[in-house]
Amino acid sequence: MFNDYLSVRKDIESGKVSAVEIVKYYLNNIQKGKRLNAFLSVFTDSVLDRAALVDEKIKKGTAGKLAGMVVAIKDVLALKGEKLTCGSKILENFESLYTATCVQRLIDGDAIIIGKTNCDEFAMGSSNENSAYGPVKNPFDETRVSGGSSGGSAVAVAADMCMLSLGTDTGGSVRQPAAFCGVAGMKPTYGRISRYGLTAFASSFDTIGIYSINITNCALALEVMAGPDKKDSTSVSLDVPSYTNSLGIEDKARGLKIGIIEEYAESEGLQKEIKESFNKTVEALKAKGISVQPIHLPHSKYSIQTYYILTTAEASSNLARYDGARYGLRSEDSGTMEEMYVNSRTEGFGEEVKRRIMLGTYVLSAGYYDAYYKKAQKVRRLIKEDFKKVFETVDFIISPTTPTTAFKIGEKIDDPLAMYLNDIFTTAANLSCNPAISIPAGKDASGLPIGLQIIGRDFDEEGVLKFADLIMRNY
Repeated sequence: MFNDYLSVRKDIESGKVSAVEIVKYYLNNIQKGKRLNAFLSVFTDSVLDRAALVDEKIKKGTAGKLAGMVVAIKDVLALKGEKLTCGSKILENFESLYTATCVQRLIDGDAIIIGKTNCDEFAMGSSNENSAYGPVKNPFDETRVSGGSSGGSAVAVAADMCMLSLGTDTGGSVRQPAAFCGVAGMKPTYGRISRYGLTAFASSFDTIGIYSINITNCALALEVMAGPDKKDSTSVSLDVPSYTNSLGIEDKARGLKIGIIEEYAESEGLQKEIKESFNKTVEALKAKGISVQPIHLPHSKYSIQTYYILTTAEASSNLARYDGARYGLRSEDSGTMEEMYVNSRTEGFGEEVKRRIMLGTYVLSAGYYDAYYKKAQKVRRLIKEDFKKVFETVDFIISPTTPTTAFKIGEKIDDPLAMYLNDIFTTAANLSCNPAISIPAGKDASGLPIGLQIIGRDFDEEGVLKFADLIMRNY
């Protein structure tokens, strides 16, 4: 296995292994794990050429910071000349005309992009069952879901098909699959990574995230991708710390103040084993001299409702561009322009996407805008204020990532509300825009992974990564 990039880089430089050999290893694993349906496209030929080029750069001493790091990207991120399906039939044959900023920065750092991963259609889902190309299967139990919407990216890392992968997190779509698949999944602060080249679902929520087995790989990738981008007005002009420099330093652990969200810890429906795992972590932190105290986010009980009102409203606007007129699927069974619009969208979109478009159109309509959309925006502000107030007294917030471990494929697909409640612990950090990460925290009696969520102050990815690394190394 080549999970520790820093060790791999040393081995490449010393000649113990080559980037080409590493890529071949991952291509073989992708082929062996094809039944998991993690990838929608694999760049078999071009990736070997790219690896050979990286080997030459390393020999010449001109290689970038991520030379030899093999990365998979969620198929909502643009890569010039490659398909960009977004897990949807409506974009089945569409090829991207440009490359997303975050992906280009990885490429410029000499990372090797091995392929594009499966996902819920337009990143709308919590199980990866909404993909037009079939569900992604959990490598710990192939009868269970991988989580969504970035399930393919989580499985690609968990099943040793790449060193690192990119997903997107709109309401937990990186953290929830990370918990289900036993890997680390990081959602930075909104604005830390440019969204240019990310196919929009809900523009004020969408955040590009990172999957890895360890925190070091995640920190390295974030260093390369983060920072302002003239092509994205929502990217923030803040200095990017050297996240890796502070990892492994434990001298400041004692004295940290950690908040436990009582509304989450005592949540009805929280799986017994997840609660036990969480309590065990809390006791271990206390034993290290870390202060743990209960906190309240009084408006978090409205987070699911607020999230689904606002994101569906933004989705209904963002997805209006897929009408068969400019690109993507065009219905052949249409006599008029209006019929072409209606038929193309009816044939091209899946049921969940249609549901969210209709919900979003409803809450934006003249008669309901004030009652739903406007009120939800006000509640979002209250949730943000709750977080600000809490972070005046604590350094980090911890909670379970999900209420249960991975459920059976097909178990909740016909119950949208039950599916939406999978995001009950993750949506608040998207509403508030705070950075958050899910890290492995044991397994349940069936051997399914459990996740622990850490939420930090705005733009304190450095602190979140350091604390996550501390827990993963010691507990």
